[in-house]
Amino acid sequence: MLRYVALVCARGGSKGVPGKNIRLLGGRSLIGWSIHLASQVERISRIIVSTDSEEIAEVARKEGGEVPFMRPQELANDNSPEWEVWRHALNFLSQNDPQEVDALIVIPPTAPLRSLEDLNNCLDEFEKGDADVIITVSEAHRSPYFNMVKNDADGMATLVIPPDKEVFRRQDAPVVYDMTTVAYVVKPEFILNKNGLFEGNVRSVQIPIERALDIDTELDIKMADFLFQKKNKENGCR
Repeated sequence: MLRYVALVCARGGSKGVPGKNIRLLGGRSLIGWSIHLASQVERISRIIVSTDSEEIAEVARKEGGEVPFMRPQELANDNSPEWEVWRHALNFLSQNDPQEVDALIVIPPTAPLRSLEDLNNCLDEFEKGDADVIITVSEAHRSPYFNMVKNDADGMATLVIPPDKEVFRRQDAPVVYDMTTVAYVVKPEFILNKNGLFEGNVRSVQIPIERALDIDTELDIKMADFLFQKKNKENGCR
């Protein structure tokens, strides 16, 4: 059986939504939802939280996550590459965990509406054995071939990707997807030796759009709360 370690990355300096990672949704913090769901995946052996914030670390520990190190400040800035945060966590594990890690499953706090099924589907896809990375995607409602534009040097709007032939309906354009932050499953050696997701073999798992909301603004928080309450009502919860 493959050994998976969950990694939850949660820095303390969010500007779009201050205190985002410990904001409450349905009585539980966003980081708490990541830890809670990861704890239900039988194939996950450890849940590691990478943060620079003592406040986030305290919340994470109360939810059952491990915070075996504090993230260095140079990896906690607005422009710090997430990839380097993953690499930092892996280097810690290689030096402090005697058991080999077959893959990281990264579970960002910003997609709290994900399901247990979504995480297990990502692991199932990884176990097919022909990918370095599993990403999650949802159906895109904008297409670079049809209704996404850019401005040229003269200020004229053109399609981001001009199609080979005229496209009159979005449904006739090539199918494209939005990447989501529901989960990533990544081989450790790929993180250590490459510098980005698309430098290797990438497969995707499609997530229903209602579970793929990525919280980046206060409006996203309100939308997540609405969808969360709607789901609970449909499930008979009050």
